[in-house]
Amino acid sequence: MQAMLLSRLGEVADDGAVLEARELPMPEPAAGEALIEVSCCGVCHTELDEIEGRTPPHLPIVPGHQVVGRVISAPAGSQLRAGQRVGVAWIFSACGHCEHCREGRENLCAQFVATGRDAHGGYAQFMTAPADFVHPLPDALGDLEAAPLLCAGAVGYRALSLCRLEDGQALGLTGFGASGHLVLQMARARFARSPIHVFTHNAAQRALALELGATWAGAADAQSPTLLHAIIDTTPAWAPLRAALRNLRPGGRLVVNAIRKESTDAAVMAGIDYAGELWLEKSVQSVANVTRADVRECLALAAQADIRPRLRVYALADANRALADIKFGRHAGAKVLQVAG
Repeated sequence: MQAMLLSRLGEVADDGAVLEARELPMPEPAAGEALIEVSCCGVCHTELDEIEGRTPPHLPIVPGHQVVGRVISAPAGSQLRAGQRVGVAWIFSACGHCEHCREGRENLCAQFVATGRDAHGGYAQFMTAPADFVHPLPDALGDLEAAPLLCAGAVGYRALSLCRLEDGQALGLTGFGASGHLVLQMARARFARSPIHVFTHNAAQRALALELGATWAGAADAQSPTLLHAIIDTTPAWAPLRAALRNLRPGGRLVVNAIRKESTDAAVMAGIDYAGELWLEKSVQSVANVTRADVRECLALAAQADIRPRLRVYALADANRALADIKFGRHAGAKVLQVAG
């Protein structure tokens, strides 16, 4: 089968090709696994974190954790059936019996396995995955539009839930890539009276935010017109956290939706102005991975509320270009590799 393989870590660059097009053997499902023919796979900023070593993968690895495809075979006793449209998300598996798993917080499991980092993912024509972690897709969602919902959407859905927002309370979004533009639509569906403020240096992203219903859009370090109840940060840098804290009202919540921060300016947090930025019971919380429930609920909300990503589609062989476009902030919205068809 055709696949894009990562064999070494390295910087993603416009003129580079960190992923190699390779012909690999057809994967064979282990006990409890389904075999899936991949239709398409979303491209995520987390792949940059893997390739550039911030969350190192097991090498060699086929990346990709926003996978849409069709079941070729499923294990006995599974509710999956041959030909069924399904998705595979960032959560490939968890132990199922630790304290976190028993509490429904399998995203925190010490044995959490990530698709495309710890097990081969969807930058390939076929893949296998544990049947219990494969998600049937709603008929209302097409293959390409479902792919970004499996991570950008699902982790954004989790971040929005952690904001503990009430309808009418003001929300901020720092950064407006694949996840941000889906979170805005989810917030519009769930909190119709809540004003939404978007912070990004990217002019095209600000324009898209306003088009999708943002109340206001400004630069990443701008002062918002009003103080906000909650802000979700999806940027790869540290500095926007300081700006976000300044834009929170007393008791406000900053939810950091990033698996890693890629910039080296972590020292910026050491100079935090406690009285002016953090005091008055403001809180900071990270988002770690997703649960299966996050994925199911995100897909259901997207189907019910007609939430759709803005897409740029690439051929599988152009995965390196798609990654570079994410790194350098080109083309607002989500990126998806078309694998079949």
